[in-house]
Amino acid sequence: MATPAAAERFALGTFEAPDGRVFPGLVRDQRVRDLTDAITGGVLPCDGPPALLGLLRVWDDAVPRLAELAAADDGWRDGAGLRVRAPLTPGQVLQSGANYRTHVIDLVVAHRDPDDPRDEEQVRAEAAAFMDRRAAEGEPYLFVGLPSAVCGPDDDVVLPAYSDQHDWELELAAVIGRPAFRVSPEQALDHVAGYTIANDITTRDLVFRRDMPDIGTDWLRAKNAPTFLPLGPWLVPAEFVPDPMDLRIRLTLNGRVMQDETTKDMIFDVARLVSAASQTVPLSPGDLVLTGSPAGNGMHWGRLLRPGDVMESTITGLGVQRNRCVAEEAR
Repeated sequence: MATPAAAERFALGTFEAPDGRVFPGLVRDQRVRDLTDAITGGVLPCDGPPALLGLLRVWDDAVPRLAELAAADDGWRDGAGLRVRAPLTPGQVLQSGANYRTHVIDLVVAHRDPDDPRDEEQVRAEAAAFMDRRAAEGEPYLFVGLPSAVCGPDDDVVLPAYSDQHDWELELAAVIGRPAFRVSPEQALDHVAGYTIANDITTRDLVFRRDMPDIGTDWLRAKNAPTFLPLGPWLVPAEFVPDPMDLRIRLTLNGRVMQDETTKDMIFDVARLVSAASQTVPLSPGDLVLTGSPAGNGMHWGRLLRPGDVMESTITGLGVQRNRCVAEEAR
């Protein structure tokens, strides 16, 4: 599909007005166009109440009309004064782990046995060779998250009091726009409506069950606390992201750069992840496929999240998240 002219580029978001009204909006040049009237008036197709999920359910029909509305000169308002909420509440959240080459190599080095006779360079080389084999012959590692963890791109992240080991994981998220079940990697991107930013926060000391070590990982407890999945600000249509495998992904903590990598470092690309998820799970419009986090998590730096910290997260062309961490109130 040809890339539309720059004047036609747009994104989608969900906004809250000062009076508390929540509405889907078209975003262009820091201006917002309320889509409610276009939906309720039948100008814009929508399957369900006026919301981005309803547009995703009829994505192929909605996109041309959205492009027309984006090109219009009237009907816009300044985005200042509007609260930006998560662009959508997803249906299913499919998450991927250990999907950035440098990140995995760093983990192998960090967790090697103290008695390991190999030097760091040798460990890195062997881990890199293993990653190459995994990319060529292996399969993605996928698991399931909960939509109840989602919060907005500017919302506070609440750090539960049951741990002090909460960590950031900035990720590119693919938003499904067309049903996908057992699709090939070659077909997979045809089912992606667009992309957004996700910060898949993890409580590190809850990842593994110490009371049941043979069971392995416990992603429910480690990743699904309320506000542990800041999402957005925008859903950027796939036609405006020419190459999802060439995006810069960057997170700062209190102004200090912690993660700064490109999606080129993924072991399994977006198409393979969407395809792999669809082999087991029928994907529906509004589902998310998270693509893993690059190197530079808190465990790497020996610095985990604390109340008062501010994370600022960006991915090329997808906007900016700014989330402050706060302590959970005593119950």
